[in-house]
Amino acid sequence: MCGVVGIVSTGPVNQMLYDALLLLQHRGQDAAGIATAQGKRINLARGNGLVRDVFRTRDMRNLTGDMGIGHVRYPTAGSALSAEESQPFYVNAPFGIVLGHNGNLTNAAELQEDMYQRDRRHINTESDSEVLLNVLAHELQQAVSGLTLDPDAVFAAVTVLHQRVKGAYACVAMIPGFGVVGFRDPYGIRPLVLGVLEGPKGKEYMLASESVALEALGFKLLRDVAPGECVVLTEDRTFSAKVCGQPQGLNPCVFEYVYFARPDSLMDGISVYDARLKMGETLALEVVKRFPKGNIDVVMPIPDSSRPAALQLAMHLNVPYREGFIKNRYVGRTFIMPGQEVRRKSVRQKLNAMATEFKGKNVLIVDDSIVRGTTSREIVSMARESGAKGVIFASAAPPVRFPNVYGIDMPTRHELIAHGRSDEEICQAIGADALIYQGISEMRDDVQGFNPSVKCLEASCFDGHYITGDVTPALLDRLEAARG
Repeated sequence: MCGVVGIVSTGPVNQMLYDALLLLQHRGQDAAGIATAQGKRINLARGNGLVRDVFRTRDMRNLTGDMGIGHVRYPTAGSALSAEESQPFYVNAPFGIVLGHNGNLTNAAELQEDMYQRDRRHINTESDSEVLLNVLAHELQQAVSGLTLDPDAVFAAVTVLHQRVKGAYACVAMIPGFGVVGFRDPYGIRPLVLGVLEGPKGKEYMLASESVALEALGFKLLRDVAPGECVVLTEDRTFSAKVCGQPQGLNPCVFEYVYFARPDSLMDGISVYDARLKMGETLALEVVKRFPKGNIDVVMPIPDSSRPAALQLAMHLNVPYREGFIKNRYVGRTFIMPGQEVRRKSVRQKLNAMATEFKGKNVLIVDDSIVRGTTSREIVSMARESGAKGVIFASAAPPVRFPNVYGIDMPTRHELIAHGRSDEEICQAIGADALIYQGISEMRDDVQGFNPSVKCLEASCFDGHYITGDVTPALLDRLEAARG
Protein backbone atom coordinates (compact mmCIF):
# COMPACT_ATOMS: atom_id res chain seq x y z
CA MET A 1 0.00 0.00 0.00
CA CYS A 2 1.28 3.45 -0.90
CA GLY A 3 0.08 7.03 -1.09
CA VAL A 4 0.28 9.27 -4.15
CA VAL A 5 -0.35 12.96 -4.79
CA GLY A 6 -0.10 15.26 -7.81
CA ILE A 7 -0.62 19.03 -7.96
CA VAL A 8 -0.78 21.66 -10.71
CA SER A 9 -0.74 25.09 -9.08
CA THR A 10 -0.26 28.80 -9.74
CA GLY A 11 2.78 28.93 -7.48
CA PRO A 12 5.42 26.74 -5.83
CA VAL A 13 4.15 23.25 -4.97
CA ASN A 14 7.02 21.89 -2.88
CA GLN A 15 5.47 22.72 0.50
CA MET A 16 2.02 21.59 -0.64
CA LEU A 17 3.37 18.22 -1.72
CA TYR A 18 5.29 17.83 1.54
CA ASP A 19 2.18 18.62 3.59
CA ALA A 20 0.08 16.21 1.53
CA LEU A 21 2.59 13.39 2.07
CA LEU A 22 2.50 14.00 5.81
CA LEU A 23 -1.27 13.50 5.64
CA LEU A 24 -0.75 10.27 3.68
CA GLN A 25 2.10 8.99 5.88
CA HIS A 26 -0.13 6.23 7.28
CA ARG A 27 -0.13 4.64 3.83
CA GLY A 28 3.63 4.04 3.82
CA GLN A 29 6.56 4.47 6.18
CA ASP A 30 9.31 2.83 4.16
CA ALA A 31 10.21 5.64 1.75
CA ALA A 32 9.09 9.00 0.41
CA GLY A 33 9.76 11.10 -2.67
CA ILE A 34 8.80 14.36 -4.38
CA ALA A 35 9.36 15.43 -8.00
CA THR A 36 8.62 18.91 -9.33
CA ALA A 37 9.01 20.56 -12.72
CA GLN A 38 10.46 24.01 -13.45
CA GLY A 39 10.02 24.51 -17.17
CA LYS A 40 11.60 21.47 -18.83
CA ARG A 41 13.68 20.59 -15.76
CA ILE A 42 12.69 17.82 -13.34
CA ASN A 43 13.74 18.19 -9.71
CA LEU A 44 13.68 15.00 -7.64
CA ALA A 45 14.29 14.17 -3.98
CA ARG A 46 13.57 10.75 -2.49
CA GLY A 47 14.89 8.25 0.00
CA ASN A 48 14.12 5.68 2.66
CA GLY A 49 12.34 6.78 5.82
CA LEU A 50 9.47 8.95 7.00
CA VAL A 51 8.54 12.16 5.20
CA ARG A 52 9.95 14.32 7.98
CA ASP A 53 13.32 12.52 7.75
CA VAL A 54 13.74 12.25 3.98
CA PHE A 55 13.45 15.93 3.02
CA ARG A 56 15.92 18.55 4.22
CA THR A 57 15.84 22.31 3.74
CA ARG A 58 18.21 22.04 0.79
CA ASP A 59 15.88 19.50 -0.84
CA MET A 60 12.90 21.81 -0.48
CA ARG A 61 14.86 24.71 -1.98
CA ASN A 62 15.76 22.58 -4.98
CA LEU A 63 12.19 21.33 -5.52
CA THR A 64 11.16 24.36 -7.53
CA GLY A 65 8.20 24.59 -9.88
CA ASP A 66 4.44 25.00 -9.93
CA MET A 67 3.58 21.35 -10.56
CA GLY A 68 4.75 18.09 -9.08
CA ILE A 69 3.97 14.67 -7.68
CA GLY A 70 4.74 12.89 -4.41
CA HIS A 71 4.79 9.36 -3.06
CA VAL A 72 5.00 7.48 0.24
CA ARG A 73 5.80 3.80 0.07
CA TYR A 74 5.81 0.60 1.94
CA PRO A 75 6.98 -2.36 -0.09
CA THR A 76 4.71 -4.98 -1.58
CA ALA A 77 7.12 -5.82 -4.38
CA GLY A 78 10.84 -5.32 -4.65
CA SER A 79 13.28 -4.70 -1.83
CA ALA A 80 12.28 -3.07 1.43
CA LEU A 81 15.80 -1.72 1.94
CA SER A 82 16.92 -0.31 -1.39
CA ALA A 83 16.66 3.47 -1.68
CA GLU A 84 16.77 2.95 -5.45
CA GLU A 85 13.22 1.62 -5.25
CA SER A 86 11.80 4.69 -3.52
CA GLN A 87 9.45 6.63 -5.77
CA PRO A 88 8.73 8.58 -7.95
CA PHE A 89 10.60 6.70 -10.67
CA TYR A 90 12.07 8.60 -13.64
CA VAL A 91 12.60 7.72 -17.29
CA ASN A 92 14.08 10.20 -19.74
CA ALA A 93 12.28 9.23 -22.96
CA PRO A 94 9.96 10.37 -24.31
CA PHE A 95 9.86 13.91 -22.90
CA GLY A 96 10.96 12.81 -19.42
CA ILE A 97 8.37 11.17 -17.15
CA VAL A 98 8.22 10.62 -13.39
CA LEU A 99 5.62 8.29 -11.89
CA GLY A 100 4.29 7.25 -8.49
CA HIS A 101 2.23 4.08 -8.16
CA ASN A 102 -0.11 2.71 -5.50
CA GLY A 103 -1.00 -0.93 -6.00
CA ASN A 104 0.53 -4.11 -7.32
CA LEU A 105 0.76 -5.60 -10.81
CA THR A 106 -0.06 -9.28 -11.13
CA ASN A 107 1.72 -9.68 -14.49
CA ALA A 108 4.86 -7.67 -13.65
CA ALA A 109 7.23 -10.55 -14.45
CA GLU A 110 5.72 -11.09 -17.89
CA LEU A 111 5.73 -7.37 -18.59
CA GLN A 112 9.37 -7.05 -17.58
CA GLU A 113 10.33 -9.78 -20.02
CA ASP A 114 8.21 -8.06 -22.66
CA MET A 115 10.07 -4.83 -22.00
CA TYR A 116 13.38 -6.52 -22.88
CA GLN A 117 12.23 -8.58 -25.81
CA ARG A 118 9.72 -6.30 -27.55
CA ASP A 119 10.09 -2.74 -26.30
CA ARG A 120 13.90 -2.75 -25.88
CA ARG A 121 13.64 -1.10 -22.47
CA HIS A 122 15.82 -1.88 -19.47
CA ILE A 123 14.27 -2.32 -16.00
CA ASN A 124 16.85 -1.59 -13.32
CA THR A 125 15.01 -2.66 -10.14
CA GLU A 126 12.64 -5.39 -9.00
CA SER A 127 9.81 -2.88 -8.58
CA ASP A 128 6.64 -3.38 -10.59
CA SER A 129 6.24 0.41 -10.51
CA GLU A 130 9.30 0.84 -12.72
CA VAL A 131 7.78 -1.67 -15.12
CA LEU A 132 4.54 0.32 -15.15
CA LEU A 133 6.42 3.55 -15.86
CA ASN A 134 8.22 2.00 -18.80
CA VAL A 135 4.99 0.64 -20.25
CA LEU A 136 3.52 4.14 -20.07
CA ALA A 137 6.66 5.67 -21.62
CA HIS A 138 6.72 3.17 -24.47
CA GLU A 139 3.05 3.58 -25.31
CA LEU A 140 3.33 7.36 -25.12
CA GLN A 141 6.21 7.23 -27.58
CA GLN A 142 4.05 5.16 -29.93
CA ALA A 143 1.07 7.52 -29.58
CA VAL A 144 2.87 10.82 -30.22
CA SER A 145 3.13 12.01 -33.81
CA GLY A 146 5.76 14.69 -34.28
CA LEU A 147 7.09 16.69 -31.36
CA THR A 148 3.83 17.86 -29.80
CA LEU A 149 2.29 16.17 -26.81
CA ASP A 150 -1.43 16.66 -26.15
CA PRO A 151 -4.09 15.02 -23.95
CA ASP A 152 -5.32 12.82 -26.79
CA ALA A 153 -1.87 11.22 -27.09
CA VAL A 154 -1.87 10.57 -23.34
CA PHE A 155 -5.34 9.02 -23.52
CA ALA A 156 -4.22 6.78 -26.39
CA ALA A 157 -1.15 5.65 -24.46
CA VAL A 158 -3.11 4.89 -21.28
CA THR A 159 -5.70 2.96 -23.35
CA VAL A 160 -3.00 0.53 -24.50
CA LEU A 161 -1.46 0.48 -21.01
CA HIS A 162 -4.78 -0.78 -19.60
CA GLN A 163 -4.72 -3.57 -22.19
CA ARG A 164 -1.21 -4.67 -21.24
CA VAL A 165 -1.18 -4.20 -17.47
CA LYS A 166 -3.02 -6.46 -15.02
CA GLY A 167 -3.63 -5.95 -11.33
CA ALA A 168 -4.33 -2.91 -9.16
CA TYR A 169 -2.92 0.53 -9.78
CA ALA A 170 -3.69 4.15 -9.04
CA CYS A 171 -0.97 6.36 -10.47
CA VAL A 172 0.18 9.93 -10.82
CA ALA A 173 2.75 10.92 -13.43
CA MET A 174 4.35 14.22 -14.40
CA ILE A 175 5.74 15.29 -17.77
CA PRO A 176 7.75 18.55 -17.65
CA GLY A 177 6.43 21.27 -19.91
CA PHE A 178 3.11 19.43 -20.20
CA GLY A 179 1.37 18.59 -16.93
CA VAL A 180 0.29 15.92 -14.44
CA VAL A 181 -1.52 12.71 -15.37
CA GLY A 182 -3.54 10.43 -13.11
CA PHE A 183 -5.12 7.08 -13.93
CA ARG A 184 -6.84 4.20 -12.15
CA ASP A 185 -7.16 0.51 -12.99
CA PRO A 186 -10.37 -0.64 -14.74
CA TYR A 187 -11.63 -2.34 -11.57
CA GLY A 188 -11.15 0.72 -9.37
CA ILE A 189 -9.35 -1.34 -6.72
CA ARG A 190 -6.96 1.31 -5.45
CA PRO A 191 -8.32 4.78 -4.59
CA LEU A 192 -7.66 8.08 -6.37
CA VAL A 193 -9.56 11.35 -5.88
CA LEU A 194 -9.58 14.70 -7.70
CA GLY A 195 -9.87 18.13 -6.11
CA VAL A 196 -9.91 21.78 -7.17
CA LEU A 197 -8.96 25.03 -5.47
CA GLU A 198 -10.35 28.37 -6.68
CA GLY A 199 -7.28 30.50 -6.04
CA PRO A 200 -6.75 34.23 -6.63
CA LYS A 201 -4.83 33.43 -9.84
CA GLY A 202 -7.28 30.81 -11.09
CA LYS A 203 -8.04 27.14 -10.60
CA GLU A 204 -5.52 24.72 -9.15
CA TYR A 205 -5.92 20.94 -9.31
CA MET A 206 -4.86 18.07 -7.10
CA LEU A 207 -4.94 14.27 -7.28
CA ALA A 208 -4.44 12.16 -4.15
CA SER A 209 -5.00 8.71 -2.71
CA GLU A 210 -7.38 10.06 -0.05
CA SER A 211 -9.68 13.06 0.27
CA VAL A 212 -8.12 14.07 3.60
CA ALA A 213 -5.04 15.28 1.72
CA LEU A 214 -7.19 17.52 -0.47
CA GLU A 215 -9.26 19.05 2.30
CA ALA A 216 -6.35 19.88 4.59
CA LEU A 217 -4.72 21.86 1.78
CA GLY A 218 -7.90 23.80 1.02
CA PHE A 219 -8.93 21.85 -2.09
CA LYS A 220 -12.55 20.90 -2.68
CA LEU A 221 -13.22 17.26 -3.48
CA LEU A 222 -14.63 17.13 -7.00
CA ARG A 223 -15.01 13.37 -7.35
CA ASP A 224 -13.22 10.04 -7.42
CA VAL A 225 -11.32 9.11 -10.55
CA ALA A 226 -13.48 6.47 -12.23
CA PRO A 227 -12.31 2.90 -12.93
CA GLY A 228 -10.23 2.91 -16.11
CA GLU A 229 -10.26 6.71 -16.28
CA CYS A 230 -7.31 8.95 -17.12
CA VAL A 231 -7.17 12.56 -15.93
CA VAL A 232 -4.87 15.13 -17.54
CA LEU A 233 -4.02 18.37 -15.71
CA THR A 234 -1.97 20.51 -18.07
CA GLU A 235 0.70 22.99 -17.04
CA ASP A 236 -1.64 25.90 -17.83
CA ARG A 237 -4.21 24.31 -15.46
CA THR A 238 -6.73 22.99 -17.94
CA PHE A 239 -8.53 19.79 -17.04
CA SER A 240 -9.60 16.90 -19.27
CA ALA A 241 -10.55 13.30 -18.59
CA LYS A 242 -11.44 10.16 -20.50
CA VAL A 243 -12.29 6.57 -19.59
CA CYS A 244 -9.52 4.75 -21.46
CA GLY A 245 -9.84 1.23 -20.09
CA GLN A 246 -12.83 -1.06 -20.32
CA PRO A 247 -14.51 -0.39 -16.95
CA GLN A 248 -15.16 -3.51 -14.89
CA GLY A 249 -17.38 -1.80 -12.36
CA LEU A 250 -16.38 -0.13 -9.13
CA ASN A 251 -14.59 -2.67 -6.92
CA PRO A 252 -12.76 -0.75 -4.18
CA CYS A 253 -10.51 -2.65 -1.80
CA VAL A 254 -12.51 -3.32 1.37
CA PHE A 255 -9.34 -3.30 3.46
CA GLU A 256 -9.16 0.46 2.91
CA TYR A 257 -12.36 0.81 4.94
CA VAL A 258 -11.38 -1.83 7.48
CA TYR A 259 -7.90 -0.57 8.27
CA PHE A 260 -5.76 1.41 5.89
CA ALA A 261 -7.51 4.67 5.11
CA ARG A 262 -7.80 7.52 7.56
CA PRO A 263 -11.26 7.65 9.15
CA ASP A 264 -11.78 11.24 7.98
CA SER A 265 -11.45 10.26 4.31
CA LEU A 266 -14.26 9.87 1.80
CA MET A 267 -13.52 7.17 -0.77
CA ASP A 268 -15.79 6.20 -3.66
CA GLY A 269 -18.64 8.05 -2.00
CA ILE A 270 -18.26 6.16 1.29
CA SER A 271 -17.16 7.71 4.57
CA VAL A 272 -14.47 5.52 6.09
CA TYR A 273 -15.59 6.56 9.57
CA ASP A 274 -19.25 5.73 8.91
CA ALA A 275 -18.27 2.33 7.50
CA ARG A 276 -16.31 1.51 10.65
CA LEU A 277 -19.16 2.62 12.89
CA LYS A 278 -21.49 0.34 10.96
CA MET A 279 -19.08 -2.58 11.32
CA GLY A 280 -19.23 -2.07 15.09
CA GLU A 281 -23.03 -2.12 15.08
CA THR A 282 -23.11 -5.36 13.11
CA LEU A 283 -20.40 -6.92 15.25
CA ALA A 284 -22.50 -6.16 18.34
CA LEU A 285 -25.26 -8.42 16.99
CA GLU A 286 -22.80 -11.31 16.75
CA VAL A 287 -21.52 -10.66 20.28
CA VAL A 288 -25.09 -10.77 21.63
CA LYS A 289 -25.63 -14.13 19.90
CA ARG A 290 -22.50 -15.58 21.44
CA PHE A 291 -22.94 -14.03 24.89
CA PRO A 292 -26.70 -13.58 25.43
CA LYS A 293 -26.25 -13.23 29.20
CA GLY A 294 -23.60 -10.58 28.91
CA ASN A 295 -20.61 -11.42 31.15
CA ILE A 296 -18.67 -8.55 29.56
CA ASP A 297 -17.53 -5.82 31.94
CA VAL A 298 -15.82 -3.46 29.52
CA VAL A 299 -15.16 -2.90 25.79
CA MET A 300 -11.69 -1.72 24.72
CA PRO A 301 -10.35 -0.80 21.26
CA ILE A 302 -6.88 -1.36 19.90
CA PRO A 303 -6.03 2.21 18.90
CA ASP A 304 -6.55 3.77 16.49
CA SER A 305 -8.46 2.28 13.56
CA SER A 306 -10.78 0.06 15.65
CA ARG A 307 -12.11 2.92 17.82
CA PRO A 308 -15.27 3.66 15.78
CA ALA A 309 -16.30 -0.01 15.74
CA ALA A 310 -15.57 -0.43 19.46
CA LEU A 311 -17.55 2.71 20.34
CA GLN A 312 -20.65 1.48 18.52
CA LEU A 313 -20.28 -2.02 19.87
CA ALA A 314 -20.09 -0.76 23.47
CA MET A 315 -23.10 1.49 22.96
CA HIS A 316 -25.25 -1.31 21.54
CA LEU A 317 -24.20 -3.70 24.30
CA ASN A 318 -24.78 -1.00 26.93
CA VAL A 319 -21.32 -1.83 28.34
CA PRO A 320 -18.70 0.75 29.44
CA TYR A 321 -16.17 1.79 26.81
CA ARG A 322 -12.62 2.25 28.11
CA GLU A 323 -9.24 3.12 26.62
CA GLY A 324 -7.22 0.38 28.27
CA PHE A 325 -4.35 0.53 25.79
CA ILE A 326 -2.36 3.75 25.45
CA LYS A 327 -0.58 4.25 22.16
CA ASN A 328 2.92 5.58 21.66
CA ARG A 329 2.47 7.69 18.55
CA TYR A 330 6.16 7.65 17.71
CA VAL A 331 6.12 3.99 16.72
CA GLY A 332 4.87 3.16 13.24
CA ARG A 333 1.94 0.98 12.24
CA THR A 334 2.93 -2.57 13.11
CA PHE A 335 0.96 -4.12 10.26
CA ILE A 336 3.24 -2.52 7.67
CA MET A 337 6.54 -3.12 9.42
CA PRO A 338 8.80 -5.63 7.63
CA GLY A 339 9.65 -8.78 9.55
CA GLN A 340 7.63 -10.80 12.05
CA GLU A 341 10.09 -10.30 14.91
CA VAL A 342 10.18 -6.53 14.37
CA ARG A 343 6.38 -6.44 14.45
CA ARG A 344 6.24 -8.49 17.66
CA LYS A 345 8.71 -6.29 19.53
CA SER A 346 7.14 -3.07 18.30
CA VAL A 347 3.73 -4.01 19.76
CA ARG A 348 5.10 -3.65 23.29
CA GLN A 349 6.80 -0.39 22.35
CA LYS A 350 3.68 0.91 20.68
CA LEU A 351 1.00 -0.06 23.23
CA ASN A 352 0.94 0.03 27.01
CA ALA A 353 -1.86 -1.55 29.05
CA MET A 354 -3.27 0.32 32.07
CA ALA A 355 -3.67 -2.29 34.81
CA THR A 356 -6.44 -0.33 36.57
CA GLU A 357 -8.74 -0.83 33.56
CA PHE A 358 -8.14 -4.60 33.34
CA LYS A 359 -7.84 -5.90 36.88
CA GLY A 360 -10.57 -8.38 37.74
CA LYS A 361 -12.64 -7.66 34.60
CA ASN A 362 -13.97 -9.68 31.68
CA VAL A 363 -12.65 -7.60 28.81
CA LEU A 364 -13.91 -7.49 25.22
CA ILE A 365 -11.01 -6.29 23.04
CA VAL A 366 -11.93 -4.98 19.59
CA ASP A 367 -9.51 -4.79 16.68
CA ASP A 368 -10.15 -3.88 13.04
CA SER A 369 -8.77 -7.21 11.78
CA ILE A 370 -6.47 -10.10 12.60
CA VAL A 371 -3.83 -10.67 9.93
CA ARG A 372 -0.69 -12.43 11.12
CA GLY A 373 -1.89 -12.72 14.73
CA THR A 374 1.35 -11.26 16.11
CA THR A 375 -0.29 -8.11 17.47
CA SER A 376 -3.37 -9.99 18.73
CA ARG A 377 -1.29 -12.53 20.65
CA GLU A 378 0.78 -9.83 22.35
CA ILE A 379 -2.32 -7.80 23.23
CA VAL A 380 -4.08 -10.74 24.84
CA SER A 381 -0.91 -11.48 26.80
CA MET A 382 -0.69 -7.84 27.96
CA ALA A 383 -4.34 -7.90 29.08
CA ARG A 384 -3.78 -11.01 31.17
CA GLU A 385 -0.56 -9.61 32.66
CA SER A 386 -2.58 -6.52 33.66
CA GLY A 387 -5.02 -8.64 35.66
CA ALA A 388 -7.90 -9.33 33.26
CA LYS A 389 -10.16 -12.12 34.53
CA GLY A 390 -11.25 -13.06 31.00
CA VAL A 391 -10.32 -11.89 27.50
CA ILE A 392 -12.71 -12.00 24.54
CA PHE A 393 -11.23 -10.87 21.23
CA ALA A 394 -13.48 -9.43 18.50
CA SER A 395 -12.48 -8.57 14.94
CA ALA A 396 -14.51 -6.02 12.96
CA ALA A 397 -13.46 -7.88 9.80
CA PRO A 398 -13.74 -11.56 8.79
CA PRO A 399 -10.76 -13.95 9.04
CA VAL A 400 -7.93 -13.06 6.65
CA ARG A 401 -7.41 -16.49 5.09
CA PHE A 402 -5.96 -15.72 1.65
CA PRO A 403 -3.00 -13.76 0.29
CA ASN A 404 -3.55 -10.34 -1.23
CA VAL A 405 -1.90 -9.57 -4.56
CA TYR A 406 -3.32 -6.10 -5.17
CA GLY A 407 -1.09 -4.00 -2.94
CA ILE A 408 -1.61 -5.15 0.66
CA ASP A 409 1.49 -6.57 2.33
CA MET A 410 0.24 -10.07 3.02
CA PRO A 411 0.99 -12.15 -0.07
CA THR A 412 2.20 -15.32 1.68
CA ARG A 413 -0.21 -17.86 3.06
CA HIS A 414 1.97 -19.12 5.88
CA GLU A 415 2.05 -15.63 7.41
CA LEU A 416 -1.73 -15.53 7.86
CA ILE A 417 -2.90 -16.93 11.18
CA ALA A 418 -6.35 -17.81 9.75
CA HIS A 419 -5.02 -19.71 6.74
CA GLY A 420 -5.79 -23.40 7.27
CA ARG A 421 -7.06 -22.85 10.83
CA SER A 422 -10.54 -22.94 12.30
CA ASP A 423 -11.81 -20.08 14.45
CA GLU A 424 -11.26 -22.25 17.53
CA GLU A 425 -7.65 -22.90 16.55
CA ILE A 426 -7.07 -19.18 15.94
CA CYS A 427 -8.55 -18.38 19.34
CA GLN A 428 -6.18 -20.85 20.95
CA ALA A 429 -3.21 -19.48 18.97
CA ILE A 430 -3.75 -15.91 20.19
CA GLY A 431 -4.51 -17.07 23.74
CA ALA A 432 -8.02 -15.60 24.08
CA ASP A 433 -10.96 -17.17 25.94
CA ALA A 434 -13.26 -16.52 22.99
CA LEU A 435 -12.93 -15.11 19.48
CA ILE A 436 -15.64 -13.35 17.47
CA TYR A 437 -15.35 -12.45 13.79
CA GLN A 438 -17.46 -10.26 11.54
CA GLY A 439 -19.13 -12.21 8.73
CA ILE A 440 -18.07 -11.62 5.11
CA SER A 441 -21.56 -10.83 3.82
CA GLU A 442 -22.20 -8.57 6.81
CA MET A 443 -18.96 -6.67 6.15
CA ARG A 444 -19.90 -6.20 2.50
CA ASP A 445 -23.35 -4.90 3.43
CA ASP A 446 -21.87 -2.54 6.02
CA VAL A 447 -19.65 -0.84 3.42
CA GLN A 448 -21.73 -1.06 0.25
CA GLY A 449 -24.83 0.20 2.03
CA PHE A 450 -23.42 3.72 1.97
CA ASN A 451 -23.10 3.82 -1.83
CA PRO A 452 -25.45 1.70 -4.00
CA SER A 453 -23.21 2.25 -7.05
CA VAL A 454 -20.53 0.09 -5.41
CA LYS A 455 -21.83 -3.28 -6.58
CA CYS A 456 -18.81 -5.27 -5.48
CA LEU A 457 -15.83 -4.98 -3.14
CA GLU A 458 -12.36 -6.38 -3.72
CA ALA A 459 -12.18 -8.73 -0.72
CA SER A 460 -9.83 -11.46 -1.91
CA CYS A 461 -7.96 -11.69 1.40
CA PHE A 462 -11.26 -12.69 3.02
CA ASP A 463 -13.04 -14.74 0.35
CA GLY A 464 -10.22 -15.89 -1.97
CA HIS A 465 -11.91 -14.40 -5.06
CA TYR A 466 -9.45 -12.45 -7.24
CA ILE A 467 -11.53 -10.16 -9.41
CA THR A 468 -8.94 -9.58 -12.16
CA GLY A 469 -9.26 -13.24 -13.10
CA ASP A 470 -5.55 -13.83 -13.72
CA VAL A 471 -4.37 -14.93 -10.27
CA THR A 472 -3.37 -18.60 -10.34
CA PRO A 473 -1.88 -20.91 -7.71
CA ALA A 474 1.38 -20.71 -9.67
CA LEU A 475 1.41 -16.91 -9.30
CA LEU A 476 0.79 -17.17 -5.54
CA ASP A 477 3.61 -19.72 -5.26
CA ARG A 478 5.94 -17.43 -7.21
CA LEU A 479 5.13 -14.46 -4.98
CA GLU A 480 5.81 -16.51 -1.87
CA ALA A 481 9.08 -17.80 -3.28
CA ALA A 482 10.19 -14.24 -4.12
CA ARG A 483 9.50 -13.13 -0.55
CA GLY A 484 10.91 -16.23 1.07
